[in-house]
Amino acid sequence: MAPPFTTPHIEDSQKRIRVLFNGTWLVDTTKAKLVWQKPHYPTYFFESADVPKEYLKAHEKQNDPNLTEYDLVVDGRKAEGVVRQYHTGDFEGLTLIPFGAVDAWFEEEEQIFVHPKDPYKRVDVLQSSRHVRVVVNGVEVANTTKPRLLFETSLSVRTYIPKTDCRMDLLVPSDLTTQCPYKGVANYYSISLPDGSLAENIVWWYRSPQLECAEIKGYVAFYDEKVDVWVNGSLQ
Repeated sequence: MAPPFTTPHIEDSQKRIRVLFNGTWLVDTTKAKLVWQKPHYPTYFFESADVPKEYLKAHEKQNDPNLTEYDLVVDGRKAEGVVRQYHTGDFEGLTLIPFGAVDAWFEEEEQIFVHPKDPYKRVDVLQSSRHVRVVVNGVEVANTTKPRLLFETSLSVRTYIPKTDCRMDLLVPSDLTTQCPYKGVANYYSISLPDGSLAENIVWWYRSPQLECAEIKGYVAFYDEKVDVWVNGSLQ
């Protein structure tokens, strides 16, 4: 069944899924479930029998009669109340371990980040010859005819621009990073304008993008919602 579908939606995963916490494999299964609790991306759930009880300790505060909450405890390290085993409803017999509560997730031999990739989502990067100008508070900060356009299912198109076509003298490195399961780890720039103002964290780029988005390596993208973007002479 392909989207759109109603949530929650549950499918069998065809991949071997492993979950690592404090140096221990908590889960190693080929029977994981992909669950869409929200329409935008799935989460992994597991058959409760595939989550060893030796690492689970009943959480002191139980807030929902339909499930049991557990602390995750491995060699003295504890993540309190993060594991949920469901007894009724759509998720009966399944266990949820939140993605960010553990150290690493693997599909087969490949580590994944942020959340599982949606098998119904596609990401394409295409070379374009559109003339793109980016203006911030009246100052042109990028001007190119060599953008690369990133098309991601259900999201707005993002324009990636060669750094050589940007005002790098105005771009100030930021400490901010974010992660995307499709693109990888993004670094950010702020823009220091000639009037002394600072437009914070409105530019991002990927030093080492995931393979499917390798073509955006080293290119920068501007938050279109926060800047003025002109494409072939028309303000977007």
